[in-house]
Amino acid sequence: MFTYAEVGATRDEVLPRGYHHLRYRTVLGGPEAMAPAAQAVLTFAAQRAIGVRMDAAGPRAVPGLRVTSGLGFANLRVQAPCEVVWVEDTPTRAGFAYGTLAGHPECGEESFLVELVDGRVWFSVTAFSRPALWYTRLGSYGVVGFQHLYARLLGRALRRIAAAAH
Repeated sequence: MFTYAEVGATRDEVLPRGYHHLRYRTVLGGPEAMAPAAQAVLTFAAQRAIGVRMDAAGPRAVPGLRVTSGLGFANLRVQAPCEVVWVEDTPTRAGFAYGTLAGHPECGEESFLVELVDGRVWFSVTAFSRPALWYTRLGSYGVVGFQHLYARLLGRALRRIAAAAH
């Protein structure tokens, strides 16, 4: 069961009130970047490329898939259980969103989307979240900063993945 009511809201232009909002967008390259970037997003390869452990119940994002991301080292790894809320996979748009489940340090939803617009491939992260556990409440400003860094690192990883495919 999701830990928030606004399931699927990362598809909307207006994000729900009462949460920190994140909107990040960066260009990945020309049209040749679309296929490898889409594949990397839909298979969680972008997260793995920056060192995030992604334990998923399947190899590819599909609605209802349970995913636990792990950040940190050895026994100091923070586990973040989520469930995929929506998936898009067309020749010009590919990505997914997952929402938080019980035990996640945050409460909310995050989407990862690659789009081909006017001959350029863009990667965007859209999220709304608020602290769910004591340690994220204490360090809420640090968590917001980390989310922005995480989005930028994913964008860089996708640029490298797309460039290496050609």
